[in-house]
Amino acid sequence: MKTDIITPRRRVFIVSSGSVVGQKEKSGPLGDLFDLSGDDRFGKDTWEKSEAEMQRLALGIALRKGEFTAEQMGALFAGDLINQCISSSYGLLDYKIPFLGLFGACSTCAEGLLMASVYASTYYDRCAAVTSSHFCSAERQFRYPLEYGGQRAPTTQWTVTGSGAFVVSSKTDDIQLNRSVFVPEIAGVLPGRMVDRGITDANNMGAAMAPSAADTLMRFFSAHSPDEFDLIVTGDLGREGSGILVDLLGAHGTDISKNHVDCGTMIYSPDAQDVHAGGSGCGCSAVVLSADILENIKSGKLSDILFIGTGALMNPLSVNQGQTIPGIAHLVHIKGSKVKDI
Repeated sequence: MKTDIITPRRRVFIVSSGSVVGQKEKSGPLGDLFDLSGDDRFGKDTWEKSEAEMQRLALGIALRKGEFTAEQMGALFAGDLINQCISSSYGLLDYKIPFLGLFGACSTCAEGLLMASVYASTYYDRCAAVTSSHFCSAERQFRYPLEYGGQRAPTTQWTVTGSGAFVVSSKTDDIQLNRSVFVPEIAGVLPGRMVDRGITDANNMGAAMAPSAADTLMRFFSAHSPDEFDLIVTGDLGREGSGILVDLLGAHGTDISKNHVDCGTMIYSPDAQDVHAGGSGCGCSAVVLSADILENIKSGKLSDILFIGTGALMNPLSVNQGQTIPGIAHLVHIKGSKVKDI
């Protein structure tokens, strides 16, 4: 099986990141790790404006932590769940960075890092990747306004209110700004293929996305073994989709049960927070990667991971018309490299 793994032409590193979350996320098990939390409004009068503000704040944090200016970014890759990705376009408008909008649904974080790594290793020295989601804006667009008070199905996931931003650089001088022993390096990326297994239930995104995650991982594992990696991180299948993914790969003789984790199951406490099947949304994997996983790579607790962003390629119109929901899963291979060896 052909893998199509892309290896950057120049070494590229995630040299800075920022995370912004709402109150429910702050109350979860990772709450103390995020850079900034707010009251879900973030000083704005609509949920959509609130989400845009989270993106503005997250990119500002990532630039500030890395001691960068917007003018030093060659390109900005960003996207979100709202129609025409308005959270990204309005939220990042004032940065004046060449902008390339993305839509990969909940896979947008991985897609942004994928694109940023390719461009930072070829045409630009540095690129930024940003994404977000907001529970209230997503509910209004994809399901029902909060005022409706609709009953949530057991397989439903809770859209994370959060935004993550990343700076990817091929300049080794930037690495010293991390002041860390290890720096996260993007060793390779694998774009996903669209996979449709006939799922029509918009309240079961895990089932819609798991087959695409299995497809991407099977392609990657034609050249690698699951045992090579400390963690295989999906984002975000939730509890329902995670179980399906393990079963799908197991049927092909590939066991990831020992080192697989999912951002949708990490961000909330299932006992203390009523989130049903776990977290979802573009912001879910972005804030977990920024606040938790990358920090564990920098400290040396993790040395080699696979980050697989999973997305459901639908919109409200396609759901209302009864169309099936294709899935997509992009893979980013991240390893910890010693700063002194670079």
